[in-house]
Amino acid sequence: MTEAQRTEALMERFRALRKRFDDGDHGNVWISMRDEEAFRAELERSSARGEEPEPDPGTATPHPMPLNGVLLAVKDNIDVRGLPTTAATPAPLRDPETDAAVVEGLAHAGAIVVGKTNMDQFATGLVGTRSPYGAPVSVSDSSRISGGSSSGSAVAVAAGLVDAALGTDTAGSGRVPAAFNGIIGVKPTLGLVPMTGVVPAAPSYDTVTLFTRDFDTAERVLPQMAKYVHTDPTSRAWPADAPLAAPPVARLGIPRPENLSAMSPQWHAAFDDAVTALDAETFTAQRVDIDGLLRIARLLYEGALVAERAHAFGPELARLGHTADPSIRRIVGAADPSAVDLVRDQQTLRAGIAEARALWERVDALLLPTAPGHPTTEDVAADPIGVNSWLGTYTNFVNLLDMAAVAVPLRTGSRAPMGLTLVGRAFSDRLLLDLAERLRPDLRSTAATWIPAHHRVAVFGAHLTGEPLNHELTGLGARLLKPVRTTDHYRLFRLSTDPAKPGVVDSGEPTGHPGIEGELWALPPAAVSTFLEGIASPLALGRITLDSGESVTGFVCEPRAVVEARDVTSAGGWKRYLQAAGPTG
Repeated sequence: MTEAQRTEALMERFRALRKRFDDGDHGNVWISMRDEEAFRAELERSSARGEEPEPDPGTATPHPMPLNGVLLAVKDNIDVRGLPTTAATPAPLRDPETDAAVVEGLAHAGAIVVGKTNMDQFATGLVGTRSPYGAPVSVSDSSRISGGSSSGSAVAVAAGLVDAALGTDTAGSGRVPAAFNGIIGVKPTLGLVPMTGVVPAAPSYDTVTLFTRDFDTAERVLPQMAKYVHTDPTSRAWPADAPLAAPPVARLGIPRPENLSAMSPQWHAAFDDAVTALDAETFTAQRVDIDGLLRIARLLYEGALVAERAHAFGPELARLGHTADPSIRRIVGAADPSAVDLVRDQQTLRAGIAEARALWERVDALLLPTAPGHPTTEDVAADPIGVNSWLGTYTNFVNLLDMAAVAVPLRTGSRAPMGLTLVGRAFSDRLLLDLAERLRPDLRSTAATWIPAHHRVAVFGAHLTGEPLNHELTGLGARLLKPVRTTDHYRLFRLSTDPAKPGVVDSGEPTGHPGIEGELWALPPAAVSTFLEGIASPLALGRITLDSGESVTGFVCEPRAVVEARDVTSAGGWKRYLQAAGPTG
């Protein structure tokens, strides 16, 4: 497809969406939408940058427009230049002249914003019904709620209207709507995504989230979202010791039966089926007591922490008066906790974070039901606050305790579709994505493209996948990037060690063989020193030139050690040599 054909295809896709919006036939998904002229201008700007030349093969330079042609929906509490920001209030809160920082980053990478999506007013709610612009419903069952507060964004993705959508999450708004609409919801660690240009709900516990239908799209979008911005007081840099991959066999914590008593019978049975179906080759499961976490969850609305919301939008809520959503007025409008109450609850959170640290020593992640069940619109109408509180049972504590989460849809046997969420410590985001892809291999990405800051190391022997020392890499949170091969100047020797080890040496001239096979791994920066300490003479780390032209850090051998060693270069790699040599080597 030519660039002109691609542009016209995207324009036709937009025109269909815009017509439905103008006709009022969009299921309450949108609050506002670009007009055709504005959309074309954004598309032309994206196309112009997309024509920049591809980087040279073999370099680590990414394409300048990794999201070229991606259609994006944005929750209406996130600023988009040229569209009003309402936070689902009857009139705009502001008419931004600039994009929110996260939108700016996505647009710079080629994503094109279609419009602003419906939501629970002031991002307060998990139901998706608290909006003067109507209530979107679940794409799979129109009698059931879409979930909130990021209702429109989730439905826009699930219905195939856009490729990806931004939501926000304070209590579970980037996860519950994902569960109710059968899509992926990525809730990053607090501070990983810049919040400049986002209307706050509870500023200490807000984050921008991502909805997609598959992990390929998530892997493309997340690197453009996760940016450290030094002028943003909420922003946090990716730490040097955060894992870059899940372990080969991950330890999952499964709530004890008594922790699941809030669940509806149907969703409880589906969750039990999902636990039973876990792949024993990649997961081990152990029961853990999460009662302390569930108690923490209740603080978000039932304790003094509701002052966060009163601070964030209390004046706007007061100005709306009787036109504000009655449930939100009831929850936030009357909030007047004392400073002592607030400090008490903050200290309770500190104790909860310490309790969670002990939990992370036992498990790599928690596997939880995203919600305890899927209520109907009638259920919510009959008890709007009670149902909303129930929906946050397994989500409310996550941001309070500084955790990351990824929600995935799951259908187990003949049970109803349900949502599962993987929860981990702060900055376990990359690890959780890996585990989520194991739960839904049919949605798995072809290659992980979101790999935060790392150091690359090429290995050629006992650290290769399946070899005895590979655990030294995986245990440090390292990630396999790709198979590699050296140039034809390198020789491979079987060293006179017990057990046998390989040595790679640059001979300085062509050997007559195609090069030595190895693997390129990404290590968390803080793990490099630990890895170095385990390397014994005559091996060392030095520069290796690959047949792609890249120069990388890799295992080399002191020349003195190969004087009496066996030259096995013709094997092409250590694994090939071992296979050919057999058990006697």
